[in-house]
Amino acid sequence: MTQKIKVGTRAETHTVSGSAMQIKSYGRAWCLMTFREKTEQREREYLSRYAVCSADSRGRARAEEKCGLRTDFQRDRDRVIHSKAFRRLKHKTQVFLSPEGDHYRTRLTHTLEVAQIARTISRALDLNEDLTEAIALGHDLGHTPFGHSGERALDRLCPQGFHHNEQSLRVVNVLERHGGLNLTYEVKDGILCHTGDKMPQTAEGEIVRFADKIAYINHDIDDAVRGGVIKESDLPKEYTQILGKTRTERIGTLINGIIDSSIDKPHIEMEQSVFDAMMGLREFMFSNVYRNPYAEAEEVKSFGVIKALFELFCEKPELIPEGIRHTSRSDDNMIVVRDYIAGMTDRFAIALYCKHFVPDSWNGK
Repeated sequence: MTQKIKVGTRAETHTVSGSAMQIKSYGRAWCLMTFREKTEQREREYLSRYAVCSADSRGRARAEEKCGLRTDFQRDRDRVIHSKAFRRLKHKTQVFLSPEGDHYRTRLTHTLEVAQIARTISRALDLNEDLTEAIALGHDLGHTPFGHSGERALDRLCPQGFHHNEQSLRVVNVLERHGGLNLTYEVKDGILCHTGDKMPQTAEGEIVRFADKIAYINHDIDDAVRGGVIKESDLPKEYTQILGKTRTERIGTLINGIIDSSIDKPHIEMEQSVFDAMMGLREFMFSNVYRNPYAEAEEVKSFGVIKALFELFCEKPELIPEGIRHTSRSDDNMIVVRDYIAGMTDRFAIALYCKHFVPDSWNGK
């Protein structure tokens, strides 16, 4: 493959061999430059002074040979996408447990919406879009079956407690690929700190923290309306007058509220009135959707499933597949059980529950 480049006043050709760009110059000596190095050079030229350039990453826990095509953050994004934990997100609850309808969000579609919103903000602020995307795609890898109700169940059952962001970090550090994905420091920091009291150490991580809220508040409203739990007219007008009446208007207002307040600043902020309206809508959703009587009744059921499986595998560890035990790399059986259940999809957890606790139909002979 050849491309034309301009050198001084004359055009010359360079050929691409493998991952290295070999520049041929007549009478001049040029160094080899890989595609990755070209990308890293463009980052230094065009990204904000507050962006994390790929070449400036604090690196990986285990040193690796650099890729000729992709930056470290691009490799991290690809590793997340190709992980088993990422694929399982398609059958994990977002809000509605094991939804039958085709159009309800799952944990996977939530993740993709977070990534889209985060990338839009990152690009507008001239931050590192690849780092932002890698964090966004990996932020929920440790989520349990049955959404946050499953997370609360494991938190009650495990003596060490349970938080999905910490489990997401454990997934990329330990559970995937029999020893972890060996992601860069910045991506792991963003995954761990996308929620909770600890703030991310990068502006890109701060973007994902905002994008997560923007995504789930708005798509959960959409799903709740579709499911007949609330009506659009139920949304408090004091918030929709600021954010907008439709999902598109609200997301646009929230994104612009961040961009306008964060240009050429070291930390990501949101215009105060917009932030207050967003948090007001969030509280409305907690009161009317996440904690409504139907949701609480379903949470009792999901807790029963997880509790039964947790106690079963603690009492009979031989029922845990050997591959899971090997991957978990822990001598503490309770941690192995926690890893096993946290990684389950909704339907797999229900199937296991039925296998062990629901009598089989009698087929008389």
